[in-house]
Amino acid sequence: MTLTSQTTQNELPPRVTLAFAPLHKRAFGVATGMAVGLGLFALTLLDLAARHGVGKESSLGLLNQYFAGYSVSVTGAFIGLLWGFATGFVMGWFVAFCRNLVVAASIFWIRTRAELSANRDFLDHI
Repeated sequence: MTLTSQTTQNELPPRVTLAFAPLHKRAFGVATGMAVGLGLFALTLLDLAARHGVGKESSLGLLNQYFAGYSVSVTGAFIGLLWGFATGFVMGWFVAFCRNLVVAASIFWIRTRAELSANRDFLDHI
């Protein structure tokens, strides 16, 4: 068996390689942060428009307990955008980190088991 035929047998198909590729933590964090931030921004503005000056209290006001400076107002929507981005970034980064760790550990475990089963009977050949 030549070296070139051995390397082509050991290569994985591109779809499998892509499935097990690690996620870029910073990019996933930015994407999640943008989604959460814009979602909170839009939700605040929609709630503000739905109330339309009516004296009803919004349940979004409870976010003030978690996000300093947030309120159901136009200014609060921009503050919510910033807090939502920061919170979403941390959540996205952590999810990508955990996913990469689990995939790496799984690949290591599967590869180790395969090598052990391939070399299980090496003492029989001595």
